[in-house]
Parts: sequence; C-alpha cells; structure tokens
Amino acid sequence: MAEVLRVVVTGAAGQIAYSLLYSIAKGDVFGANQKLSLVLLDIAPMMTVVDGVILELQDCALPLLDKVEGSSSPNEAFKDADVAIMVGAMPRKEGMERKDLLKANVNIFKAQGEAIDKFAKKTVKVLVVGNPANTNAFICANYASSIPRENFSCLTRLDHNRAKAQIALRVGVATLDVKNVIIWGNHSSTQYPDVNHGTVKVGGAEKAIRGAVQDDSWINGDFLKTVQQRGGAIIKARKLSSAMSAAKAICDHMRDLWFGTGEEWVSMGVSSDGSYGIEKNLIYSFPVRIQAGGKWEIVQGLNIDDFSREKMDSTMKELMEERDMAAEAIAEVQ
Repeated sequence: MAEVLRVVVTGAAGQIAYSLLYSIAKGDVFGANQKLSLVLLDIAPMMTVVDGVILELQDCALPLLDKVEGSSSPNEAFKDADVAIMVGAMPRKEGMERKDLLKANVNIFKAQGEAIDKFAKKTVKVLVVGNPANTNAFICANYASSIPRENFSCLTRLDHNRAKAQIALRVGVATLDVKNVIIWGNHSSTQYPDVNHGTVKVGGAEKAIRGAVQDDSWINGDFLKTVQQRGGAIIKARKLSSAMSAAKAICDHMRDLWFGTGEEWVSMGVSSDGSYGIEKNLIYSFPVRIQAGGKWEIVQGLNIDDFSREKMDSTMKELMEERDMAAEAIAEVQ
C-alpha cells in the first residue's frame, strides 16, 4: 500500500459529489493499491447532508478508505491536501447576470485559493469543476500563488467525452475506437469541439474522423451544437444537471493526471503558455498529453484552419471577458 492520499472534495453535499465519491473511494481513480483519506467540504448549512454521505461511505466498507471526515472550514479541509476536487460553486439562478455569478464565485474561489496556498501541500493537484470552471480555476490559481500554476486545471473532459460519444454513435463504433478529439476554450456554449485531428477505427482500420463520417455539414453544424448545448438538453429532459456523466469525467481526468495518457491526448483546461495564439495565463482547454505523476504538455504543431481559428478566438474572447469581469468584482470587494 502507498502512503495515504488526502483528497478533498468540495460541494460534498451535492449530486455530482454523491455520484463521484464512491468511485474515488473504491479505487477507480488513484489505483487499487492506494489508500485514501477523504475530506468532504461544504458550507455549514449542508453539514447534516454531508454527515449522511459519510455514513454511507462507511457502510460501503471499502478497503481503501482509511478515513472520511466532513468540514465547513476551508482552512481545516485543505490542510496537507494531496488532491483538491473543487465541485462546489455558486450556481446561476433565475434573473442572475453573468457578472453577478462571477462576483459570487470570486468570493468562494478567492477564499479557497488562499486556504490552498496556506495549508495544502505545495504538490497539490487542483481540479476545478464548479462553473464557470475556467474562470474559477483562474481565480483559485491566482490566490494560491505558492502552488505551481501547472497544478491547476479545470474540467472539459465531460465535453471531450460527449464529443467522442457523438462521433461513435454517428459512425456506429465503440467510443474506445474514437481518439484525439479536442475541446478548445471555455467550458461553455462557446467551446469548440474539434475533430480535425482525430481518428476512428472502422473495420480494424484507423481513419480520419471527417473521412469516416463523410458529412462536413453535420460536423460543422449539428455536432458542434449538440456538444456545446448537451448540458442544457440534459437539464431540460431530466430536470436536473448531468451529475453522473460529470462524475465519470472527473474520474477520467484525475486518473489520466495520475497515470498518464501515453501518446493519445485528452482535453483539459490549463494555463495557456501562448500556444496557438491563446492569451497567456488564461485557463483554456487544450489537447494535452500527460505523463504519469501529473506532468502535462500541450500538443503542438496542429494545423489550424480558418474555421477553427475563428471558433478558438471566439471562445478565448469570452474567457478574457470573464477574466475582466472577475477582476472588476475583486476590485469592488476590496
């Protein structure tokens, strides 16, 4: 058994966490030999619910779960954390402007970033899930300046998985046969699902996705809209958000961060180094390859056509606007 890993999950009383925690605790993410200490963080009014989740985790009698505890204090929760999965955020309510949403989340992720900075291990890996995920990750990283910026990422793996699934359904293959799709940009309706560099295995042979689909109008139209608007479609059908698929995507993201991806690449929101003309330091979704232990690199040298360039710049513009609105909100608070 490896040394016990301390994993913090925020928003622990919510439905995404409820779908997520069992998979983490049984070893699906960090491995079958990795003992875990789970810390469930939420606001004080939700601690009774968190207590119930803790009782259930205890009743699962999972051999890898060394300890599980709840907390409403970020300072306590992030102490010596190895991993922080930031699921909790202020949801957008009816009549709320985007600026109001950003202002509410600035306060949450500023406080949590400061707590991570002071109390977590300097090697902590931080995944932001709560929306607006890219900008929340940007805020959190800025207020945890003693932690390497490359240790922060945001979740676009759900969008990546959605794109793979749509291609697999269209071609009539398993999702495992679809590789190297890309989500560029923001985890929002401006994201750009790009299949131009991906492949699909059909009848044992690898083919370019566009060649296998043979319908550019669908790829450039309905496919993009389906992936971009999938979350809304699920809420409309289910009357609840996509908790199960989000939890699965979190597991995929963290498992790849822990064990690597080999030569295949995945989509992940990371701090831009200027690659592909994306403004530096924005948390922007790129195609990345990951080595075991969490070291990632942006895939370089991909040819970007005019259609893609326009889409990538559009989602970058939205992220720059969100960043600026967040800065205004911070200035107002101070």
